[in-house]
Amino acid sequence: MRRWGSKPAAAGASWREKEGVVGETGGGSSRGEGRRGHVTSTGAPVQSAAAAGMGDSGGSVMSVDVERISFGGKEHHIQTNHGSVSVAIYGDHDKPALITYPDIALNHMSCFQGLLFCPEAASLLLHNFCIYHISPPGHELGAAPILPSTPVASVDDLADQVADVLDFFGLDSVMCLGVTAGAYILTLFATKYRERVLGLILVSPLCKAPSWSEWFYSKVMSNLLYYYGMCNVVKDILLQRYFGKGVRGCSNEPESDIVQACRSFLDQRQGINVWRFIQTINERKDLTENLKQLQCRTLIFVGENSQFHAEAVHMTAKLDSRYSALVEVQACGSVVTEEQPHAMLIPMEYFLMGYGLYRPSQINCSPRSPLNPFCVSPELLSPESMGVKLKPIKTRANLKA
Repeated sequence: MRRWGSKPAAAGASWREKEGVVGETGGGSSRGEGRRGHVTSTGAPVQSAAAAGMGDSGGSVMSVDVERISFGGKEHHIQTNHGSVSVAIYGDHDKPALITYPDIALNHMSCFQGLLFCPEAASLLLHNFCIYHISPPGHELGAAPILPSTPVASVDDLADQVADVLDFFGLDSVMCLGVTAGAYILTLFATKYRERVLGLILVSPLCKAPSWSEWFYSKVMSNLLYYYGMCNVVKDILLQRYFGKGVRGCSNEPESDIVQACRSFLDQRQGINVWRFIQTINERKDLTENLKQLQCRTLIFVGENSQFHAEAVHMTAKLDSRYSALVEVQACGSVVTEEQPHAMLIPMEYFLMGYGLYRPSQINCSPRSPLNPFCVSPELLSPESMGVKLKPIKTRANLKA
């Protein structure tokens, strides 16, 4: 295990303190729309995700676009064979695709903005990728309650939805970035569609069936959500899932800005929609036996205080050690992308170097950036290298496949 430490960052406060466009914007038409017979596009504008609805999951598929003015992206509502899904796009459509998927009750605004508001990370990702933020069903901004008659999607349905999104935009193979439950969905997608995944960046991932304690807490949340909606008890359970004690506060210390901002985001979620995603994830299957079949490189981040730390270690041990690495972030909970996004920068840079991807060259480079061609060890550029060799690093465990 590679251990990566940094001081707690207040990047999450940027949700409220910063406004404007994140990186490049993705206007224009989508590539490959209607490539398969079951995917078409109407192009009709709507004002909110609520107008998209869930609809019938029959053979006909349509998309409705929404211009996102506040953050400069463009949102698509795509009706797939497994229900409606919202995709927010940032960047140049001609660049390689990075697919993101958030954790339970979160969307791209509350799960990945901390990372994208980190200037170096935004430069690295938006310079190399067009980012496609997929929201779990009914988790997008302004979503209406999903109709009770709509079947609850399985984890396989959500993984197949990701494939439908790729088909709709004409994407062949993609990089994936997922957090906890979202990391599970993208890992399942990678096991089912191996040729379509170039690499996985997973944050506090799930890969096994729920433990007894996770199953119990999920049942408690489900009952509360079903009868009381997004009440304070549910929000407290979710915040414990997301963040470490250092930012959650206590009786003597107030909650940090990042937690207050997340609490505000949770107020906007439709309780019944979160209930449905919890039901889906609580019925997930164990992916351990399928991990050896992955044909892509995998970079895993986990906070040392994450509830899912042991699961991340287990997953790393089952992956091919030649193409995987585990980075433990000190004094951090599960959602590293928001709590300590700066800790992800250097490992991601080295990881993407394995694909020939770099941050744009600048005259005044950040001292934190290792991507100066004159200071990179030749061994890191070898084809055999996974792209993640962090030195000096304290190794806490020798993980073997």
